[in-house]
Amino acid sequence: MAAERPNTLLTARDFQSTQINDWCAGCGDHGILRGLEKALALLGCSPDEVAVFGGIGCSGKTPYYLNSYGVHTLHGRLVPYAMGAKLANPDLTVIAVGGDGDGLSIGAGHFVNAGRRNLDMTYILFNNGVYGLTKGQASPTLRQGEQIKTMPRPNIQANVNPVLLALTSGYTWVGRGYAYDVKSLAKLIAEAIRHPGIACLDVLQPCPVYNNLHTMEWYNDRIYSLQSEGQDPVISNPADEEGNREKRTQAMARAQEWGDRIPVGIFLQDLTQPQFLDQIADRQPQYLNNPPAIQAVSDDTGKPLREMRQLFAELEV
Repeated sequence: MAAERPNTLLTARDFQSTQINDWCAGCGDHGILRGLEKALALLGCSPDEVAVFGGIGCSGKTPYYLNSYGVHTLHGRLVPYAMGAKLANPDLTVIAVGGDGDGLSIGAGHFVNAGRRNLDMTYILFNNGVYGLTKGQASPTLRQGEQIKTMPRPNIQANVNPVLLALTSGYTWVGRGYAYDVKSLAKLIAEAIRHPGIACLDVLQPCPVYNNLHTMEWYNDRIYSLQSEGQDPVISNPADEEGNREKRTQAMARAQEWGDRIPVGIFLQDLTQPQFLDQIADRQPQYLNNPPAIQAVSDDTGKPLREMRQLFAELEV
């Protein structure tokens, strides 16, 4: 993220957009947006230091509703867009926001491989179990045998567990929040952004229009905090192999809890892995001082500084 500093001026209102919000009343997206605004203010970020990338679906509209740089990307291609921006401009605080359908179906390959690169960015997954924008089909997180009101028959496919998938894919910060608990969610988002590496935050949210199973009342009866029950998710000593293994095992076990009790909070934070940008800088010592975003591509008259005709000639068919 951009350098954190004490915040004496910014409030959540500074990150509110003037765009008309057309999300449904009661949608969990509203809670996530409020949490994002509060988290960015808490961190002392300036709107011009933040870039938010949205996928396709209801959650993909988030960049329009947040006062920051924003990009509405392609279906399933949210992560590579966000990663490209961070690689081009390492000083940006980069946040990817996308739905469970977008990120865990067509975008699943990018979701998994992002964990292999410990790039300093945050991926917030809006998880409501349905494709809300296309009228309530089952998303990859809807469990086998469940039947929401838009389905004529129960779901016959097994679900994807985003927290477990993030842990096994190598994300170095993995958490889960609840959209209707904005105060706690804002703190989790801030922790994810503050983490020096790639963070994945799964946010459970009701869809009051299509998902009649996982309602606010249903979640409120089941959610509990990992940290309130004493779970320490931090791995900071690479030499403590046994202790680190126990923390990973505990995180994976908690990630599989569902039903009567559903955990939220931080499952794992691994501070022992090298950052991707640092590894690039080891190979290209000037990279962080002269990243692509600040390199000149044209002179004062607009004439390109690079001769491209030879490259184009080689590409001719």
